[in-house]
Amino acid sequence: MTSTQPQGVSMSASEPNLDWLISVDDHILEPANLWVDRVPRADRDRAPHIEVDDKGMDAWVYDGKRFPSSGLSAVAGKSKEEFSPKSLSYSEMRPGCYDAKARLEDMDRAGILASLCFPTVTRFCGQLFMEASDREFGLVCLRAYNDWMIEEWCAAAPGRYIPLVLIPMWDPALAVTELERCAGMGATTFAFSENPAPLGLPTIHDAGGYWDPVMAAANDLEMVVSMHVGSSSTVPQIAPDAPFLANLAWGATRTSGAMLSWLFSGMFQRYPKLKIALSEGEIGWMPYFLERAEQVLDKQRHWVKKGMKFGEHEVSRNVDLDTLDVRATFRDHIYGCFIEDAHGIASIAELGADNIMCETDYPHSDSTWPNCITVVRELIGHLPPRTQYKILRGNAERLYRFTPAEPPVLAGV
Repeated sequence: MTSTQPQGVSMSASEPNLDWLISVDDHILEPANLWVDRVPRADRDRAPHIEVDDKGMDAWVYDGKRFPSSGLSAVAGKSKEEFSPKSLSYSEMRPGCYDAKARLEDMDRAGILASLCFPTVTRFCGQLFMEASDREFGLVCLRAYNDWMIEEWCAAAPGRYIPLVLIPMWDPALAVTELERCAGMGATTFAFSENPAPLGLPTIHDAGGYWDPVMAAANDLEMVVSMHVGSSSTVPQIAPDAPFLANLAWGATRTSGAMLSWLFSGMFQRYPKLKIALSEGEIGWMPYFLERAEQVLDKQRHWVKKGMKFGEHEVSRNVDLDTLDVRATFRDHIYGCFIEDAHGIASIAELGADNIMCETDYPHSDSTWPNCITVVRELIGHLPPRTQYKILRGNAERLYRFTPAEPPVLAGV
């Protein structure tokens, strides 16, 4: 499933194949049988399962709560005028939303050679199981999801799906065990929160080193830390009465905060092989915040090193501010992902071409499907072919140590 060298269309070829992309951020609407087929028979009623109400609407039920699907999570095949956040039943969705083989048809149509998919009902980093009243059974369900992701979703089409797994974030020791187990099954990345604090968990700056065992394991296993925007279960608010559209447009603040937090965490100094991917955060803001981080480090580090505090802000822990190189740290450890971001591509000379990957967000309302390859190539078509190849798929192949399948058909046919 994985390899240390990208295969398929070789970078040594005279003309790299630019007809296909690898999307590092798509989504699965979990199939109804995912958990009931994998937990013990006696536990099926308390595992996540679908129930239909008296109005004929289906929803996930787990731990005494009901979770209907949002219409904005399954817009593939609909026009923008049809988008709606109202609940949506599976019968109203395009099969590619929840069926791995049906998804392939939609991928081929859009020029998507391979896809990394985040979950839906579990939320982006498995918060559902952490919040459950019975975490022991939550771990059973989490492991069942990981098994399904690797053994069914990805195995349905080898070389077309990059396996993304979940960890029990409430217990670092259990998380390490699950990382090791999934790495042994071929997984190379796991979901993590952009900011664990709103989830009631210690942050990556925790003085007690709460996350150190997890990041040490990720370093040793070369498991990429994948953080999707919204994985803190919060939506930034400009003001209490700010319109949702304004808050949504402002949403990249979460991703910029995650990047800055990691840059100044010291994690990359302690774990030199650790790498993070910032999914669905776009990249146009990155040049400014890298510049600002350098300015702050240069002007403020001396009094910070003395352990002095500014108001109630925490001092810097576990980081050597004298050796911290913001740009080098970014180049070596951080990957930005974009759907449509002309400003980010315009800054590629500053960002570099090795830390940028593309995504399609299928089947969500930000998606460019079915025009995915066309949209990206219009943004990057002025760049050298080798640079285009890196952005389209080469960087993803290298980061996730992933060998894609040979393209089955010409994109768009």
